[in-house]
Amino acid sequence: MPKFGRDDEDWSRLLEAGREFLIERAKLGNFTSYTELNAVLERRIGLGFDFNQDADRFTMGQLLGEISKEHMEEIGQRFMISSLVYYLNQNDVGPGFYKEAIELGLLKPKKDRLKFWIDQHKAVFAYYSKK
Repeated sequence: MPKFGRDDEDWSRLLEAGREFLIERAKLGNFTSYTELNAVLERRIGLGFDFNQDADRFTMGQLLGEISKEHMEEIGQRFMISSLVYYLNQNDVGPGFYKEAIELGLLKPKKDRLKFWIDQHKAVFAYYSKK
């Protein structure tokens, strides 16, 4: 069954490649942008997103949400690796990041989002600095 217009195999490849890249960035203590992540996906597996399309911007957010959930389950930690992905030329992540954090019970509505984001990426960097 297609997921966000992608077949299961392509969706799995996007999840795996995205996760691997974010872990690479975390180990280096670096952020990435949606644009860079998309370019890496296209280069590594030949799949990417057209950010001129609302549906593809939404789907990138869904991909990052799934990557974060699977990553948290795998390592047994309560931080979102997707906190490393920000808007190019802006100092913030997408609104889907905060929505996902609320749904996961990591962020309470109406709390300081910027502080939450900072705490999240600090936790990611701290975890991977020991790896």
